[in-house]
Amino acid sequence: MQDSPKVITPPIMDAADRNAWKTGFTPQAEIWNGRLAMLGFAIGIIIELTSGDGILHFWGLM
Repeated sequence: MQDSPKVITPPIMDAADRNAWKTGFTPQAEIWNGRLAMLGFAIGIIIELTSGDGILHFWGLM
């Protein structure tokens, strides 16, 4: 049985460039969008667990 050849794929972007703050439809903007969305979701869960109310009730919007 023959081993298949190893395929080396280049990285999509440079590691130092990945955290750059760029606007528009760029991979960097989407990475930051995902990070901030995860942070907001975690904060929302923490608010619900500590206060016993939903986020909208906590802020007095409902």
